[in-house]
Amino acid sequence: MRALLASTAGRVLTAVAAVLLVATVVAMVAMWPSKDKTEPSQALGGKTVAAEVQSTSLTPCGPAGQRCRELTATISEGPDKGDIAVLTLGPEEATQSVDPGATIRVSTDSSAPTGAAKYGFVDVDRRTPLILLVIAFAIIGVVVARRQGFFAVIGLLCSVALITTFLVPAILAGEPPVLVSVVAGMAVMFITLGLTYGLSAQSLAAATGIGICLLLATLLGSLALDGAQLDGRGGEYFQVLSQANVAGISLQGIVLAGMVIGALGVLTDTAVTQASAVMAVRRSNPALGVRELYHEGFTVGRDHLAATIHTLVMAYVGTLLPLLLVLEAADVGISDALNGQLLAEPLVATIIGSIALMASVPLTTALTAVLAVRVPVEALAGGHEHAH
Repeated sequence: MRALLASTAGRVLTAVAAVLLVATVVAMVAMWPSKDKTEPSQALGGKTVAAEVQSTSLTPCGPAGQRCRELTATISEGPDKGDIAVLTLGPEEATQSVDPGATIRVSTDSSAPTGAAKYGFVDVDRRTPLILLVIAFAIIGVVVARRQGFFAVIGLLCSVALITTFLVPAILAGEPPVLVSVVAGMAVMFITLGLTYGLSAQSLAAATGIGICLLLATLLGSLALDGAQLDGRGGEYFQVLSQANVAGISLQGIVLAGMVIGALGVLTDTAVTQASAVMAVRRSNPALGVRELYHEGFTVGRDHLAATIHTLVMAYVGTLLPLLLVLEAADVGISDALNGQLLAEPLVATIIGSIALMASVPLTTALTAVLAVRVPVEALAGGHEHAH
């Protein structure tokens, strides 16, 4: 950093990154939620307790010949531990098979009148296998990537914690979703770059490029949502949000916030790749000027960009696969399907994310090239390479 700050370009870039960081911290402190405005909603089942299935059976129900799954389970936690619950799941063909000995989650209603069902089946308990999967992911990441893998896992955990403790509660507390998402995105970016790549010329250039591209994605996304008249009411969670007494929150803002957060991951990856590529070329050939460095770095970025856009599109397609199957089964034409909000929103998100991604390549490459030729080579030697 001493060598980096010895040059004017290094000081300017450091100052820009510092301003972004300070603005992010100040905005987070100002918008940090003390409490949200929502009321408890049972739309998704509410709080649950664990229960162990003792027996299963099929009992007559509904129209003649129809059978429903029925479970007998023992409550295994909470103040009602030891209680026996008889749970009716629903028609056999429309419900999941549950074997005796399985752990399930049930909802409780202490205010239920005598003779009424006090417990309700919510779902199978998947917490243990999910926790084991996360642990396996962390171990493999550390074993494969070693030190950087360890810090990447720590950064990921911090980012998830930031989203769950700041972004979501702040939106529910009534803060503007778009502003909250931009601030949270910037904070996640600084955490990721700081822990994974350290304080270096590469990370400073990448941070500046990502910050500008996030703002670009926000502006373009807002214009696109207004132009396509997408207000967020076509999503499956609108009714749930209404029941939770958050109807005053801008649903369009939530859609836009999702676009910003969704684009952040690929933006960070691409920006760091470009910064590292330019710095590597500069270290290997200190005689190159800005134009040559930009050309060499952009060549790498162009190849990487095609694969990254494909990855972004496939990620959205994968999440929409059940909806695509439903539309195909209903014989809905492609033009009608794309016209509906359920597909139009992720389509706009994909395009906006791809545009921001494409803008990040020349922008970050140019920023890094201008910086690289104006600082001593020794100021570039401490950065981490980023490879695929």
